[in-house]
Amino acid sequence: MEFKLPSLDPALYQEASRKMDNKTKPRGSLGYLEEIAKRYVFISGDLDPELPLKKRVYVFAGDHGVVEEGVSTYPQEVTRQMIYNFLSGGAGINVIARQAGAEVLVVDVGVAGEVEAPGLIRRKVVSGTRNLSREPAMTLREAEEALRVGMELAEEAAREGVRLLIPGDMGIGNTTPSACLICHFLGEPPERIVGRGTGVDEEGWRRKVEVVRRALELHQPESPLHALASFGGAEIGAIAGLFLGGAKNRLPVVMDGFISLAGFLVARALAPGLENYIFCGHVSAENGARPALSKLGLRPIVDLDMRLGEGTGAALASLVIDTALRVYKEMATFESAGVARGQEFENP
Repeated sequence: MEFKLPSLDPALYQEASRKMDNKTKPRGSLGYLEEIAKRYVFISGDLDPELPLKKRVYVFAGDHGVVEEGVSTYPQEVTRQMIYNFLSGGAGINVIARQAGAEVLVVDVGVAGEVEAPGLIRRKVVSGTRNLSREPAMTLREAEEALRVGMELAEEAAREGVRLLIPGDMGIGNTTPSACLICHFLGEPPERIVGRGTGVDEEGWRRKVEVVRRALELHQPESPLHALASFGGAEIGAIAGLFLGGAKNRLPVVMDGFISLAGFLVARALAPGLENYIFCGHVSAENGARPALSKLGLRPIVDLDMRLGEGTGAALASLVIDTALRVYKEMATFESAGVARGQEFENP
């Protein structure tokens, strides 16, 4: 599978920079907040974005056969139980999304067994993945279908006027396939990337490291799609598809934490240069997140030691994106406020 990214116009970034520099402040004095606004314009192609942004969180849910290896402190049925919690509005992402003004949609893309619940989007690709430490987690066809789920939902969101996408996840055991994918794409050893996920103890962490090491030795993926199929995570594939679909539609996507990072790496391998079309929402407290973001040269918008997933860090970061665009659109210019410019503007 190959994906061609749409071209971005540097003139848009330059025009947004000119507008931001003309605000009543010393040039660059709002730091990265200014860059966020300019990047939004650059990615979206919209010099005058309508506020408040219409935001949508897609919480992709899936189960993982690798839980057989004891990599999680929680039983697999928690995935299903949390789906009901999301749909009733009681989860962490629901609370933060309400504050951020974002809609939350829940998608069954790979939950083990059937889930019947009003409001649930049923796009099941696989009924739980296979144990990645013993065999490929998904077939190539299942991996491709997972990607298409995210891409199609991004297309749908664009048609419905959504202006900011947030990928969320739910899946007991999903930090293990995510660690595999991050190690694979960045060439990092398991000890540097594997974290404690749901809170495993030292013995559990060592066991998890060995599971990831065994999987990396077992599978030798020849392509990004093979990597997704080998290590799995239908929800990770859907997140990758959301990144790709967002970029195709010039719809900025805010990367969340560890699971979202794994999905991004799959998508980036399929579409090099994808980092220019996204925001890095936050840095997860999972071991491997910070070194991975550093290696990728990605700057997180917020850094609050969060590791819940669900899209929570990205949803929180979307409030900063809102604020950056408010400054860009509503702050007075030197001319409109009758304020004299400094020498930096007289002699740029």
